[in-house]
Amino acid sequence: MKNQIRELRAAQGWSQAHLAELLSVSRQTVIAIETGKYDPSLPLAFAISKLFTQPIEAIFFPEQEPA
Repeated sequence: MKNQIRELRAAQGWSQAHLAELLSVSRQTVIAIETGKYDPSLPLAFAISKLFTQPIEAIFFPEQEPA
């Protein structure tokens, strides 16, 4: 799943480690989510949404299937 977390985090001036601390996850989890290698659980997705004050749909979106 694609996401805007890297861009949102950068706009806040936060490091991956700081975001991980705010979300109570490891920095490796943040890296995996940002790179699309890991889809967060629904509770974690809601926590990310709340932290950035954005709807989940504005942060996460499915990868487009090739036509």
